Amino acid sequence: MVEAPPSPKATPSGWRDVLTLTKPGITALIVMVAVAGYFLALPSHIDVLRLGLLVLTGGLASAGSAMLNHYFDRDVDGGMKRTRGRPLPGARIAHSSGVLLGGTGLLAFGVGASYVWLNPLTSLSIALGGLTYVVVYTIVMKRRTNWNIVVGGFAGSAPALAGSAAAVGSWTVPVLAFALLVFLWTPPHFWSLALMLRDDYRRVGLPMLPKMDDPAYSGRIVVVSTALLLPASLLLDFVAPFAWPVSVAVVGAAVVYLLLAIPLWRRVDRPVALRAFITSGPYLLAVIVVLILNFWLSAMGVRPF
Repeated sequence: MVEAPPSPKATPSGWRDVLTLTKPGITALIVMVAVAGYFLALPSHIDVLRLGLLVLTGGLASAGSAMLNHYFDRDVDGGMKRTRGRPLPGARIAHSSGVLLGGTGLLAFGVGASYVWLNPLTSLSIALGGLTYVVVYTIVMKRRTNWNIVVGGFAGSAPALAGSAAAVGSWTVPVLAFALLVFLWTPPHFWSLALMLRDDYRRVGLPMLPKMDDPAYSGRIVVVSTALLLPASLLLDFVAPFAWPVSVAVVGAAVVYLLLAIPLWRRVDRPVALRAFITSGPYLLAVIVVLILNFWLSAMGVRPF
């Protein structure tokens, strides 16, 4: 365990601290990946109730997983400049055991409710995502190996599988290709952040880069891993019944993201790493949006190439 700096006496937490524990930005992205998986599965019609239950159960499970991540990482969070102000290391929540219980409850409810209200495969998909993030990534791998985020990337892919299962009761081939794309997106996204914060990560002993002592090597790996999104996009185009504007957008977004990451091959400094990092989120968001739009474009008769 990393010894965190002494913290001030705990003060009562407000709703903002509770919301912070659920990592609302990440939870929202997870939910959007699930919704994209739902539409990409091309159900015969949109069942608003089922879609709403997918959002509810997946969102609660993701929020619970985030709370458990806060709980298990509270010591290392206290040793990093970026995270020492979070509710637990910042001592704004008096009883961390409540976070453990609350996170476990939300995750369990999301998994159980999706089993009852949707179907077992949706529940399994949500459970795989939550357990990968909390157990495999946070507890087992994060502090031990620089492969942590590579394996942990499956946690971001699982919501796409949940969306497909909720829509049609199976994991379709296009959704599996989309899940692969999300899996490949995760390492360059987090490695770009780690390049900016490598001193912080080194201070608390987290091996978050391919080579913690070689930023230049890690920068080149970010470029290579970003480049993998291009063949993944082409694969998705090949297996999915996309309207032609969606095919163009999926590949075009990967090209733009790669062009903005390429400077890391030559130079690794904060501005270049920051540009790669802040591009990664909008890239995935753009892919999600066009995948959802594809459902209506296809229904309107817009053909593939």
